Amino acid sequence: MNTQSPQHSAYDVIIIGGGIMGASTACFLSQNPDFQGKVLVIERDPSYAFASTSHTNSCMRQQFSTALNVQISQFAADYVKNLGHHLNDSRVPALTIQNFGYMYLAADEAMANVLRANHKVQVAAGAATQLLSRDEIAAAYPFYQLDDILLGSINTVDEGYFDGQAVFDWQRRISREAGVEYLAGEVVSLTKNASGTAIESVTLASGDTLACGQLVNATGPRAAVTAAMAGVALPVEPRKRFTWMFSAAEPLDRPLPLTIDPSGVHVREIGGGVYQAGGHTDYDPAVPFDDFAMDHSFWESHVWPIIATRIPQFEAIKVTTEWAGHYAYNTLDQNAVTGPHPEIGNFLFLNGFSGHGLQQSPAMGRGTAEWLTYGEYRSLDLSPFHYERVLTNTPIIEQAVI
Repeated sequence: MNTQSPQHSAYDVIIIGGGIMGASTACFLSQNPDFQGKVLVIERDPSYAFASTSHTNSCMRQQFSTALNVQISQFAADYVKNLGHHLNDSRVPALTIQNFGYMYLAADEAMANVLRANHKVQVAAGAATQLLSRDEIAAAYPFYQLDDILLGSINTVDEGYFDGQAVFDWQRRISREAGVEYLAGEVVSLTKNASGTAIESVTLASGDTLACGQLVNATGPRAAVTAAMAGVALPVEPRKRFTWMFSAAEPLDRPLPLTIDPSGVHVREIGGGVYQAGGHTDYDPAVPFDDFAMDHSFWESHVWPIIATRIPQFEAIKVTTEWAGHYAYNTLDQNAVTGPHPEIGNFLFLNGFSGHGLQQSPAMGRGTAEWLTYGEYRSLDLSPFHYERVLTNTPIIEQAVI
């Protein structure tokens, strides 16, 4: 249960945002014997009804174009499959990954070359990615229409669906039992010290003011609003993403990989003749934080025709559920922004994941907890994602963004 008022007036670490990033960081802190401080997680929507965490498709992949992103997902796979071990708790049920894989399809030589370059990075990092010719794709997955396809890329090892909600629930439970405090509330301002080099306190809408040793911004699509309270500009905004669940009159005879069509529309297996498709409109502006309205015409005019062309058996389908969620979209390079602010040293970023946050949350929570505890990373070096690249306008080019 969330605390309705803070138990203390000061905390060693305050995490603003109780979604998967905040929960992961809090959990790793609570499990680290070298960290002995008080931790508070503040969440404005404790129902998580409108949180990105609740609207995720809960998939993970290793098919990225940068080695660090591949390694981040590899840790996520190990974390999910061995969650009880990582949480040191025998109550945690065994989780698995539904390894249908991601299938990237290239319809021109430029995209084929991207897949080839990505494949080299992924294999060098230990991923089991395979490049498939059109004939090889057709032999393995005969339901595709492939007349326009030159090359495909797929990995069916530790790539597919996982139970993100179970991970989220257990992280919160374990951290609360270890003493992490969760507070239902909204941060409305941050106060810096006289020199402007540290955040001294946060003020809540309730009027409570809480002192902090270190502060983590884990506020998802609202990250720029939180950063602005510290006088910091952050290029993260909410972008709307649509999801449809549908049943097929004639289900496919084998699992459907999460297929990324050259158009950008994606579709995947759920099971039992049920499938899931997703995408976004070509006009993709920032939207209000409370805008979760569906664009029903987009399905009829764009998404369904594309998936029915790619998979002719999907001509006869019925939409059963649909929803809109928000990406915390980093307009610089669609990669995470992590680590401390270079001048406000106790203000840490955990933002801008642009749709791959759930799968990156184990490594990002671990790394942020390491920085909070030791002032350095002890596992994966996440410093390439630090805020300095925003200041210098130096993007990390990630070719595999969906």
